[in-house]
Amino acid sequence: MAAKTSSREATGQPQPPDREILATKVFTPATPVSESALFAGRMKELRRVIDTISQRGRHSVIFGERGVGKTSLASVISSRLSVAGSTVIAPRVNCDSTDNYTTLWRKVFSQVDLLKKSPAIGFQLSIFEETIKAADVIKDNAGPDEVRRLLSLLSATGTFIIIFDEFDRIMDETTRRMMADTIKALSDHDVPVTVVIVGVADSVEDLILQHESIERAIVQTKMPPMSIPELEQIIDNGMSRLQMTIDRAPRSEIAMMCQGLPHYAHALGLHATRACLDRSSLNITHADVDAAIKVCLLDVDQTIKSIYDKAVFSPQKDTLHAQVLLACALVGSGEFGYFSASAVRDPLSALTGKKYEIPGFSRHLKDFSEEERGRILRKEGQTRKFRFRFRNPLMKPLIIMKGIAEHRLSVDVLKRYQL
Repeated sequence: MAAKTSSREATGQPQPPDREILATKVFTPATPVSESALFAGRMKELRRVIDTISQRGRHSVIFGERGVGKTSLASVISSRLSVAGSTVIAPRVNCDSTDNYTTLWRKVFSQVDLLKKSPAIGFQLSIFEETIKAADVIKDNAGPDEVRRLLSLLSATGTFIIIFDEFDRIMDETTRRMMADTIKALSDHDVPVTVVIVGVADSVEDLILQHESIERAIVQTKMPPMSIPELEQIIDNGMSRLQMTIDRAPRSEIAMMCQGLPHYAHALGLHATRACLDRSSLNITHADVDAAIKVCLLDVDQTIKSIYDKAVFSPQKDTLHAQVLLACALVGSGEFGYFSASAVRDPLSALTGKKYEIPGFSRHLKDFSEEERGRILRKEGQTRKFRFRFRNPLMKPLIIMKGIAEHRLSVDVLKRYQL
């Protein structure tokens, strides 16, 4: 008997507003989760960041592959810190490739007000107060010491957290070095301010230059792909808010297709909800998930879609490129997403119903790492010891959804390699 998430349809409780509209607020594939109640999983990582904020002189670096939910984690930090009688100030800025040290801090301080006091003109002694932006007092050539002094003043107003998102987009090495100097200055002077740096990277070294000088001051939080239970929680949270239900099997299918990326859980959840509502139902089934897959494939970024088409295209009907690429997507990846050629052998045999050894598909793996096939895979290592990974982790769910939509991959085979 199918298990379903709880519904309040029959309890007599007030019904939610138009579900079609509410669904776009509950499932947000295009934007990070900002509402704490809808944030799913990541309790270990969230607790680690909050513990860091509570320790004076410590700062946080959140890193991982693209699409694993780093920004969503950063977005809910302030709401998890709010307690009665305290003020949490948490400006969050998005970095871009044109930013330098000064422009980054201007972005931060443009979100913070200062109260300026000046003597009024006249015979009577009086004080004139005006509110200005903290950014107005930062010079064009601001350095770490000036930033540190201003933050010392601002920290008296409450819990002060500064979040630099997409820090990997900073191309200027001087800016990265000066940010490390700023963290060191804040820690050395015991300024009660926490800097949180968020970015796509395999390690902290990829984000901050001279990180060795601030190793004692930073706490590293690596964001791995989400687990299947965590992805299922995203769907459950949405169903609870929408007062809808979903059968256990399609919920599990959604989670397995996502390959640990919450973006796809939100996208599939949204479109499955719409398909369900279109047939005047409040219970999502496999048919709704199939409809959601088709919509998601149409919505895929054109660049990603073009790389996939380039990787699998062949004028020959009996080519194995599509099957080998699908087998690569099914492989359970190791650290940093790498897998070996031997790991591809079993899923490829399961997909084709024919036993394959490495020589039967090694050429295809080589092709996927070359420009002619869009360099969809990164290849590292030496002969007979090569290892591979997808250059863009967002590619794996696309490949799996294509496999299901084109009936080259069954849910049973998917389950075998994802659970």
